[in-house]
Amino acid sequence: MVSMRLRYAAVAGMLMFTAGCGGLTQGVGPAAAPPPLPSAPATRTSPAPAHTAAPSPTPLAASVLRERPNVPGPWNLVFSDDFDNDQLNSDNWVTCYDWNYDGCTNGGHPELEWYLPGQVSVADGALTLSADKETTPGTNGKTYSWASGMVSTGRESWDGTPHFTITYGYIAAAIQVPPEQDMFPAFWLMPAGSKTTPPEIDIYEGTTGPDNAQMTLHWASPTGRDVHSAVQYGPVDFPDGYHVFAVDWEPGSITWYIDGIARYRVTDGAHIPKVAMEILINLAVGWPTPPPADIRSARMKVDWVRAWQH
Repeated sequence: MVSMRLRYAAVAGMLMFTAGCGGLTQGVGPAAAPPPLPSAPATRTSPAPAHTAAPSPTPLAASVLRERPNVPGPWNLVFSDDFDNDQLNSDNWVTCYDWNYDGCTNGGHPELEWYLPGQVSVADGALTLSADKETTPGTNGKTYSWASGMVSTGRESWDGTPHFTITYGYIAAAIQVPPEQDMFPAFWLMPAGSKTTPPEIDIYEGTTGPDNAQMTLHWASPTGRDVHSAVQYGPVDFPDGYHVFAVDWEPGSITWYIDGIARYRVTDGAHIPKVAMEILINLAVGWPTPPPADIRSARMKVDWVRAWQH
């Protein structure tokens, strides 16, 4: 999500920021593009700090990656949810941003959705975030043309304690993205209890359609300006089933993985976040462009979420 300094309207339940949702701004430092990968070339979308491309072995199934990261080293499971019950685990998740009040949205983008708890459901071993085209009044005095769903491991109220945060580790989720155009599914990390971003780690964003995955790191320049490094990977038929999107966040590097295969890496330690982060998954609508008139619903499904640490 393109990240700038966040401006919050907590009482209105509206998030005023361009973070956590895709789009491109100018990064810093010229760098060569990663070489093409055999099955789906990675395409540079903005300049980036030091990074390396990875080989392209056979992707691994979500059921395999549920058990442990496809990365050497000792790993300890610190967070997991398999969505095996008939309702959302309230010990793990809330259904809005930290400053929700009967719903919320991202006011920093011209998004079309207002997030509501009723758009989040758990059944048959999966979390479903539902976007439906229906007139929805927000508590910020505006009316939205879509209702949608999101989950976060953040706080239930501004003065509350986040349900889960992590500083460094391997964070992964098995996600089936919606096939509809101009939906904006995202799986990302933002600072816990903070009033500003960057930093921000976008593990997956569907900013340019369901067949592409954008991976982004945001950080602040010395003057506080948001800068970022972003790469898109595709085309891949991500709506065909569950695909595992993940990051290995280390003190000196961040490596993005898709189905267990490293697809992008940033190694400039000065840009690596050093703060505790919350996990967020959301289905935004209509950014950067509104969906076609005949699209009236979309569903984003999540089979499991995991986080490991050394």
